[in-house]
Amino acid sequence: MIRLLKETMESQLLPEVMPTFLADDLRQYFRLLWRWSWLILLSAFLAGLSAFIVSRRMQPVYQASTTIIVSEAPATQAGEAYTAILTSQRLTQTYAEMMVKKPVLNEVIASLELSMAPDDLRDMITVQSVRDTQLIDVTVEDTQPQRAAAIANEIIVIFADQNQAMQEARYASTKERLVLQMDDAQNKIAELEIPIAALDDPEIQTIERSRLELSLMQYQQTYANAMQSYEQVNLAEVETISNVVQVEKADAPEIPVRPRIFMNTVLALVVGAMLAVGSIFLIEALDDTIRNIEQVTQTLQLPILGMIRKMDETDAPITAVQPRAPASEDFRSLRTNIQFASVDYPLTTILMTSPTPGDGKTTVAINLSIILAQGGKKITLLDTDLRRPRVHHQLKISNRWGLTSLFMNEDIHLESVLRKNTSTGLTVITSGVLPPNPAELLDSDKMFQIISNIKMESDVVIFDSPPLTAVTDAAVLSKHVDGVILVISLGKTRLAAARQAVQQLQQVGANILGVVVNRINSSKSPYHYAYDTEYSDEDFFKHKPQAKRNHQSAESRR
Repeated sequence: MIRLLKETMESQLLPEVMPTFLADDLRQYFRLLWRWSWLILLSAFLAGLSAFIVSRRMQPVYQASTTIIVSEAPATQAGEAYTAILTSQRLTQTYAEMMVKKPVLNEVIASLELSMAPDDLRDMITVQSVRDTQLIDVTVEDTQPQRAAAIANEIIVIFADQNQAMQEARYASTKERLVLQMDDAQNKIAELEIPIAALDDPEIQTIERSRLELSLMQYQQTYANAMQSYEQVNLAEVETISNVVQVEKADAPEIPVRPRIFMNTVLALVVGAMLAVGSIFLIEALDDTIRNIEQVTQTLQLPILGMIRKMDETDAPITAVQPRAPASEDFRSLRTNIQFASVDYPLTTILMTSPTPGDGKTTVAINLSIILAQGGKKITLLDTDLRRPRVHHQLKISNRWGLTSLFMNEDIHLESVLRKNTSTGLTVITSGVLPPNPAELLDSDKMFQIISNIKMESDVVIFDSPPLTAVTDAAVLSKHVDGVILVISLGKTRLAAARQAVQQLQQVGANILGVVVNRINSSKSPYHYAYDTEYSDEDFFKHKPQAKRNHQSAESRR
């Protein structure tokens, strides 16, 4: 019963789900092609331009054609219809092959005084029998139209003569022998007629005449037999000789068959575009970087906490200098999602890390800290990247005293390394002097005590830690924080590195809150609205006086 119910549900759901998957795939392919449309158009243009230039510079080739019909001998047409048809087709194919043999080609070269070899002439000629007919098409391609037509016509003439001579040679010896017999008999007859006429004595005449006339009759009979045989041979020759007849004479063409500039250009455009599309799919197949949101959710099985669009990370934090910029709104959305991720318990320590270097985790950590501080909370940004720290570079502050100072000198207290920013309300602790053993320091009891002291002075502590696949520092720190956020950069972070980072965090039992997808192109991504302008406080309060008064009173209380 359960299996039947399951099959029924699947049969009802699959028709609805499959079109959705298909539409998603089609949209993904369309976005891919649209993203690489410049390459497709460029490849098609270059291929078409190259084909156009090459075609224009090619020497034109003309084509002259003629058609012949095989005049089959009457004797070969006798018999059953199938046998006659088969014989006719074989004869036509045989003639088509014989027309491009060297005996014919040599005669054509000699007759037209061509300065080329037989093999070169054969390459110019195409002979093809028309299916189910006795017709043969002869096509000659040459750079000179008149010469192409002359070669096509001359081939027919020479082949017809050679074929006639070849078939007549079968009866030549027999006819020659019969002619000799007739000449010999005729000579003997002439020799006997003279003595018969010279006989005068009747007695002698009667006896000798009878003998001579008997011999004469014998030679006359021999001549008559030879003559009859000769006629029979002629008749057999006529009935068994097949020949070719030219049906349509070749004329000099006016339009070249090659190159076809327009067709070559169009084909090159299509081929260039297809090669570009194939290359794109090959590149995408070989590229294992994360390219879209679907790959993050399907591969990592983690929630998306925020999507940050591309911005200039070398300038001051955008949330501090442009609080109403679209990218600043992205960080506000990230702040809201983090708050929803910690409904059951408060998050006081959050570790920001990434799978690989250069994913932008430091930028995300700084801007998130500023956004949280702008909400009225006491936020401390702690740079725990003791190998390649970047917080002090982006905030443009000194790194002489920092986290490592608390390890090296017992006289230095936490207040000595705290740097408060009055404009943003953010408190920063830089990394300090880089130690030789970062992993050991971060996993020590002293580090746990330092974190406890910082938590007492702050509402939320944001840790900026090294990449997971590079070193183990982030995995070590993840055990001392309430939650871990993984920063992934589209087009840069590799899937294998992201999976490995998640596995490392899961192995140490870290609480992975989710993923922040960084560097999304807002103009091409379907996950963001494109903002054409930035709204300032003056624009907002222009038409809302009461909101402006509330804002001013809040600023005075702050």
